[in-house]
Amino acid sequence: MMKKVLLLDVDEVICFSGFLFYINEFLGSSYVIDDFEDYYLDEVAIPKDRFIEFNKFIANKNLYENAEILPRAVEVIKKLNEVYDIYICSSCINPFDVKNSGKLFKDKYNFLYELLPFISPEKYIFTNAKSLINADIQIDDRLDNLNSNVSQKILFPSYHNHGVSNKELLEKGVLRAGDDWRLGWDEVERILLN
Repeated sequence: MMKKVLLLDVDEVICFSGFLFYINEFLGSSYVIDDFEDYYLDEVAIPKDRFIEFNKFIANKNLYENAEILPRAVEVIKKLNEVYDIYICSSCINPFDVKNSGKLFKDKYNFLYELLPFISPEKYIFTNAKSLINADIQIDDRLDNLNSNVSQKILFPSYHNHGVSNKELLEKGVLRAGDDWRLGWDEVERILLN
């Protein structure tokens, strides 16, 4: 029997990249992820008059060197991999520095290769056009990334998606994997493995 295909996002699902780490280093601040509600942390935290300076500062940083792996992510993904055909489906474009996004691609690739050795790199799909991919199940932290070509859509809880209403999820046929990113993988395990 063929395994169902599961599309799995990376950022804010498997890990929080080191983006916030570098914001804190740049500003000398001590923000934590739950201080934010907007997806683009830099737009909120970095003063507009220092935005260009920050982009130059972060251009050569490895955003995955200081990534925070979400609780139980690797453990549950390993279990899911026994039952599902997992494809990593994630963007590698920095919308504020498109020209240098190749470095982000390399760093994310190397991060995944080390973190999830049981998933072949042949199953990495790096794209912003997630709606073009057909699958049975998709897990993502952004509602607009959950596409209509997928039978079962799961919104992973994150700091920026608390405002998505249950009504909107119902209308779009999306399940929410709980309300707290710290417990999101427990809920994914309950939904997909129990």
